[in-house]
Amino acid sequence: MIAAAAPVDGSPFRGGPIARLRAIDVRWVQVACLVAVLPLFGQSFHYVKLLPPLWALSKAFPILSLPLCLYLLAGPRPLAARQLLVTFVWLLLVPTFISLVTFQQTFFVALAAQVKLLPILYAFSFLALLRWLRPTIREIAVAFAICALLTFAILLAIWVLAPQSAYAEHYVAGDSPLLAADSRGNRIRLPMFFGLVGILYAWRVFLVRRRPGWLGLWATGFLLVFALVRMRTYVLGMALMAAITAFLAASARMKMVLVALIPFALGALLQVPYMASIFSTDKAFAFDVRWISTVKAIAFLGTDPLRWIFGVGTISPIDPAGLMTYFNHFFFLADITWMGVLFEFGIVGAILILAIPARGMLIFRTVRGWRDDPFVAALGDYLAYAILISEMLPMTLAPGELTTIIAIGVYRLEQLGRAA
Repeated sequence: MIAAAAPVDGSPFRGGPIARLRAIDVRWVQVACLVAVLPLFGQSFHYVKLLPPLWALSKAFPILSLPLCLYLLAGPRPLAARQLLVTFVWLLLVPTFISLVTFQQTFFVALAAQVKLLPILYAFSFLALLRWLRPTIREIAVAFAICALLTFAILLAIWVLAPQSAYAEHYVAGDSPLLAADSRGNRIRLPMFFGLVGILYAWRVFLVRRRPGWLGLWATGFLLVFALVRMRTYVLGMALMAAITAFLAASARMKMVLVALIPFALGALLQVPYMASIFSTDKAFAFDVRWISTVKAIAFLGTDPLRWIFGVGTISPIDPAGLMTYFNHFFFLADITWMGVLFEFGIVGAILILAIPARGMLIFRTVRGWRDDPFVAALGDYLAYAILISEMLPMTLAPGELTTIIAIGVYRLEQLGRAA
């Protein structure tokens, strides 16, 4: 993600990899620290039950990293702190109290249902870590690049080494095995946060420098996600972000060309069977489960305006039967995306959740107004991507990705403010 300086004679390989690493103007201690903790702040292990120690550490990390926030007391109040605190407290407590009445739970059992929201606090703990380490934006970018490269290396290693027997053909509803074989073929459900940021970055650099090598990096990352991860949300989201950013960066004449070409490109993408299935109502793609869940959620909310405005909360994961107790049906709020958010948090909660990446985009717009940079632009693009795909992948699943990015935006603004 950061181009190393080439030797004087133009050969990119002279001096070997060690010399090329030394040519990158970064402090490697800071980079190493960031690489060590970024997967936790980015929730890379949050749903990887195949690795129990890392999975458990990821679940506990929002609390374990909370003491870092004390470091913020020594500096100015972070930008957007009030909004994020109000959002966190509201989403944590209001649905909890409502669910006491709706689902007859005790307070602490009901509170356990909101554990997924704890990574919102990474906006503070990661910002505190950045203020303590004082990395440059280049060092943060290099750390992200290393995490992205490791993500794709692990993805390829799994694809090469995993036998066909490791791909689960049958699994319990609501479970997401790392390796699955279904109607889309073999799929590797590897967390791709850093990989996707890397793809966005490569595209941003290509738009600025117009060098085919960066286009090749973007295409390689995109094709790996397309062929091995096979998650329609990732593929469609990355394709749309490439189209949108290319259109915004194009000249007036090129915009006319892109308007003509982009629909054909997206149309060709949707010719791939597993991508076309995004609009399928076939049972093989679990459309019937989502449809039944949506209908039952709407019926449960009923005609009471208070339920629509504030939501009805949800049942704690501690309950072994979960919402199935009330609906006699596999009922997963994440599967029905915004309808699930409305069910749990209401219209007020949905607005607060949507306002998180929206505020982040405003922060990055300000950062780019001061000093533009492809890496900063890519982080802002990821926030836009999160909003774009939120109808398919709710932001409540991994809010730590968004708040970690926001922390970087706030830190970068503080850097630029001090330099002004």
